[in-house]
Amino acid sequence: MTTPHRPTQPPTLSASDLADSLTTYREAGPLVQCLTNTVVTNWTANVLLASGGSPAMVDNPDEAGVFARVASAVLINMGTPQAATVAAMHAAVEACAAAGTPWVLDPVAAGGLPWRTEIARTLVAEHAPAIIRGNASEIAGLAGGSGGRGVDSTDSPEAVLDIARALATEHGCVVAVSGPVDHLTDGDRLVRLANGHALMTQVTGVGCSLGALMAGFAGSVDDPLLAAAGATALLTIAAERAAESASGPGSFAVALLDQLAAVTPEDVDASARVS
Repeated sequence: MTTPHRPTQPPTLSASDLADSLTTYREAGPLVQCLTNTVVTNWTANVLLASGGSPAMVDNPDEAGVFARVASAVLINMGTPQAATVAAMHAAVEACAAAGTPWVLDPVAAGGLPWRTEIARTLVAEHAPAIIRGNASEIAGLAGGSGGRGVDSTDSPEAVLDIARALATEHGCVVAVSGPVDHLTDGDRLVRLANGHALMTQVTGVGCSLGALMAGFAGSVDDPLLAAAGATALLTIAAERAAESASGPGSFAVALLDQLAAVTPEDVDASARVS
C-alpha cells in the first residue's frame, strides 16, 4: 500500500488570499479598541477609518475591560506607557481572554527599556495575543535580546527570523517583523511581503497604525497569519501608490490616507509581492 505524499510545510498565502481578506475586512467594518501611544492616537484612528474599520480609543482602566468584551479586536501599543494605561492594558487582556476577543501587541522599544519590556512580557504571559507586531529589534527584545536604538531597529527581519518563529511557537500566535521585506510567521508557515516605500519611515505612526490594521483584520478573518499579511499588504501597497504623488513626508501622509481608502482587493491581488 502506497502512503500518500504529504507536504512538510503548509502552503504559503497567495496575493488572492490577501485580496479576499481585504474584502472580508471591509464587509465586517470591525470595531477596533486601541490602547495606543499618545503620539499616534489621531493618526491611528484615521488609518482605521480610511481603510474601512471603526476605531475606539478606550484606554482608561475603568472602561478598557468592559469595552474589550464587545470590540471586534484590541490593539495594545507600548509606545508611551503610563501607570493608568498599563492598568487598562491588563484589564483589556483579561477581558479578551474571557470573551475570546483577538488582540495585537506592538512592543514598542522592547528590550531597550526594562519597565515596558517586562509589562509586554507579562501581558503575553497572561493571555497570548493573536499577533505580535514589531521591528526586528523589538521582536528580539521581547524574546530576551537587548532591543534597538530607541524605537529604531538595529537588526534585520532575516536576522531575527528564528527568534520570531520560536516566539510564535511558544505563544501560539503570529509574529510579524516589519522591515524592507516584512516577515510574518506562525512558527510553521512563513510569509514574506516586499511592498512598501521609504517614506513610511518618515511619518510618525505608520508602523503603529499597522498594528491597529492587523487588529482589525484579526477581528474579521479567522486565520491570524492571513490577518497580519492582509493588513501589511494593504498598508504597504497604499504607501507605494501614495509615494507616486507625494513631494515629501507631509504630502505622503495625506496621500496615504487617501490610498488606504482607494486600494481595492483587485489592486492587492495584482500588486502584492508575496512569497
